[in-house]
Amino acid sequence: MSGFVEKPEPVQVPGLVHLHTGKVRDLYRDADDNLVMVASDRMSAFDWVLPTEIPDKGRVLTQLSLWWFDQLADLVPNHVISTDLPEGAPADWAGRTLICRDLDMVAVECVARGYLTGSGLAEYEQTRTVCGLALPEGLVDGSELPAPIFTPAAKAAVGEHDENVTYEEVARTTDAETAALLRRTTLDVYGRARDIARERGIILADTKFEFGFDKDGALIAADEVLTPDSSRFWPADLWEPGHAQPSYDKQYVRDWLTSPASGWDRHGELPPPALPQDVVERTRAKYIEAYERLTGQGWKSWT
Repeated sequence: MSGFVEKPEPVQVPGLVHLHTGKVRDLYRDADDNLVMVASDRMSAFDWVLPTEIPDKGRVLTQLSLWWFDQLADLVPNHVISTDLPEGAPADWAGRTLICRDLDMVAVECVARGYLTGSGLAEYEQTRTVCGLALPEGLVDGSELPAPIFTPAAKAAVGEHDENVTYEEVARTTDAETAALLRRTTLDVYGRARDIARERGIILADTKFEFGFDKDGALIAADEVLTPDSSRFWPADLWEPGHAQPSYDKQYVRDWLTSPASGWDRHGELPPPALPQDVVERTRAKYIEAYERLTGQGWKSWT
């Protein structure tokens, strides 16, 4: 069992039609048939959307995505039309709202890996492959790969795991030309982002992208890009293969939930408990630190 501990009621805004409530984002359609994407402060872990929010998390995801879209504009266009607040929207939507083009989304999570960890490590330990790609012997948790690899995943519903798939499966479910374009674009964008992050003392271990096609058939980057929710960022000065790496993401949350202090059995049927304040504050600080280190900009107060 998994999903939302308490699924929130969508905010009603005149002129907007609510379409979907996801783990983090709420999606609306406006009168011009554009999508309005609002990044909440919800936190998910172990396939649960938790009852406790992390203040400013949605703004970090939105503002960092906007910064990355600018860095990647010559490699792939993005779906953003405007960051203006829709008329009548609540003040809390400031800094977390994007008006976007509606795209024909590709039903594949496009994952690039430059380092071995997570589900890739689990597969490697069994078969010496990741998504069917053979890798050399001797790699451990945190090892840098000989070259970045494209390891796609099938999108899953809220509360379920994305499932790693092979490149050949992507080609079968889309077509050969689309699969090649997704792989090329994913690895090009990863390479650019990896180099930018490295200059700032951060390792981009892996990341996932979502793409769609516009009405003219052009491939467009959508949703979020290169955030702590969609990527593994590690401090370069602490990188040490052979064990899990410290990271700029929800690790404090995961660690607390799996500690005796939480009293929660992640393999049981009960939902996770509320987070203590110190875990909330440390997690918020990690998200903001990632933003500031990557962009070189101080975090803006939205109050």
